[in-house]
Amino acid sequence: MLSMRRLLSLLLMCAGLVLWHPAAGQAPSPRLYVCNQGEATVSVIDMDAQAVTETVDLTERGFSENAKPHHVVAEPDGSHWYVTLIGANTILKFNQENEIVDRLDGFEVPGLLSLDPAKDVLYAGRSMSAVNPPKSLGMIDRSSMEVTTRVNTFFPRPHPLAVTPNGKHAFIASLATNQFMGVDTETQDTELTRLEGAAQTPVQFAMTPDGSRMIVGGQKTGQLLIFDTSQAPSLSVVDTLQVGQQPWHPVISRQSGLAYVPNKMSNSISVVDVRGASVVATIRGNGLAQPHGAALSPDGRHLFVSNNNREGTYAPSGEKGTVTVIDTQTREIVKVIEVGAYPSGIGTWGGQQPLAM
Repeated sequence: MLSMRRLLSLLLMCAGLVLWHPAAGQAPSPRLYVCNQGEATVSVIDMDAQAVTETVDLTERGFSENAKPHHVVAEPDGSHWYVTLIGANTILKFNQENEIVDRLDGFEVPGLLSLDPAKDVLYAGRSMSAVNPPKSLGMIDRSSMEVTTRVNTFFPRPHPLAVTPNGKHAFIASLATNQFMGVDTETQDTELTRLEGAAQTPVQFAMTPDGSRMIVGGQKTGQLLIFDTSQAPSLSVVDTLQVGQQPWHPVISRQSGLAYVPNKMSNSISVVDVRGASVVATIRGNGLAQPHGAALSPDGRHLFVSNNNREGTYAPSGEKGTVTVIDTQTREIVKVIEVGAYPSGIGTWGGQQPLAM
């Protein structure tokens, strides 16, 4: 006879399979991948059920507890997803069943990722935590997971990264200087833009659905910069807004055009009308505890925000990170999902994220 513990284990496994696998003819639920940088795991969340369905433990796949998964992007068809490991100098490629199918080793301190919507290219910048990373942007063949081109950025600590919706241009910026670079993705020709004034320390980009505007938060100033990208690879700032302390990874809704900007040290989300260049609302509440990454459900109804929770408002602080689910119509927090330690970058298949079309 089965022991009670074994029986419970089987029942939980079956419940998980029912939750995860769709019925015949039913489209699978969109997924959210959450990098738990403090414990070398990735939480997989069913965005419809708003629940963790699997925790991918990298230590069970041969990596150390210091692997530091940092950022994720997923293929538009959900067939594969990619994650950077700062501590292992590696970029992993997973299939839909969350199995490692390929990897790129020796890519020093990989940070943010972006998919080219027109070509089989994965772009990789460098980690924010790295002091002296290579001054280059990596262009990686997604099929072979080999670096095909390294574009010299000429500036230190290249971190924020985005690709235009048509795939013709990529943008990257320096954490250390007010320098931004536009790249022609066909010719690899580049153009530098330098901003005058106070050091911004830009963290991450997000683009409007038509690719005509791009935003980035300045960690040191608490400002949100709005760029005109119509003359890409050249960039020009058209508006500057004050948001919260340390704006991190924004996302822009395909439906409303509104941007959602996590303010890490204000424990808040600024809702921004990009076209009107104005802050229309500020969201606060339980679970917003050092908000970091942001993604939207396919219909734009729910915003998912990862929270470091090292010094935040969610108890117990430091032990568990969270993903806060926010209703974008009422701007109320509807659920707080506990994940692993220090969740950072997030990516989605089926939903909306800043870096993958």
